[in-house]
Amino acid sequence: MTTTRVAAIDCGTNSIRLLIADLDPATGQIADLDRRMIINRLGQGVDRTGRLAPEALERTFAACREYAAVIAEYGVGPDRIRFVATSASRDAENSDEYTKGVREILGVEPQVVSGEEEAHLSFVGATKELTGGAFEAPYLVFDLGGGSTEFVLGTDDVEAARSVDIGCVRLTERHFAGTELPTPDQISAAKADIRAALDRAAEVVPLNEAATLVGLAGTVTTVAGIALDLPAYDSEAIHHSRIPVADVREVTGRLLTSTHEQRAAIPVMHPGRVDVIAAGALVLLEIMERTGAAEVVVSEHDILDGIAWSMAV
Repeated sequence: MTTTRVAAIDCGTNSIRLLIADLDPATGQIADLDRRMIINRLGQGVDRTGRLAPEALERTFAACREYAAVIAEYGVGPDRIRFVATSASRDAENSDEYTKGVREILGVEPQVVSGEEEAHLSFVGATKELTGGAFEAPYLVFDLGGGSTEFVLGTDDVEAARSVDIGCVRLTERHFAGTELPTPDQISAAKADIRAALDRAAEVVPLNEAATLVGLAGTVTTVAGIALDLPAYDSEAIHHSRIPVADVREVTGRLLTSTHEQRAAIPVMHPGRVDVIAAGALVLLEIMERTGAAEVVVSEHDILDGIAWSMAV
């Protein structure tokens, strides 16, 4: 068996993640060696200022230095490292500072991918292991990030894709900033924002034609962990779980009416998601109601795995 060892980095609006894995292109198997996440909040204030904040850049560079050490430990060369940058760095005026810093630390150029490429990578990562199993195609995959959400419809490959600017950080900053408990008017305004974005997505991606709705990223996995009432975050229990829309509705209502302290006390909650999870859950619920899906299939494999597979030889 010939495998290829790769290091994939996904730097989004809210988090930066690393996957070191051995790929077997012949069998389609991916063997994780190291998978980790740091909440860096790169998108802090970008929606308002159009610039990456100095403290956000420093948090990101600190994470890159940690990841560089891990990559060296596993012996992955620069020709097998791919660093993909998503929504926040697409939007920022000073993205050159970010690019320069990453290049100096990791020795590779961050690739600021388009929303469409982001959607393709997410689709590959999420669906490579679904085909031929218990999950019926076509799939509508959505990657609910900090600054944007990508929608992609397909069976064996992408048939339609679009990225829209709704995400847990962006929606929190737009509508819930400065308040611990959102008011009904704030929630209504956020819903209107989400629905307008879904209208834009539906111009390109049919949102009601999929047999299986597949949800990716931290908001979705966290809501799933809450719905499953897990005593601690358990990726194996969450991966490919099926969460009914009624459960998502209940969890979303609970999060929107919980204090910061109450959300922080939820066993599966990452500290970096406490202040943005309510807005993220609202996006998830609106997606499910718009698509008419009875359930969402939750995947722990996402754009990070797609980035890894893009380096398969």
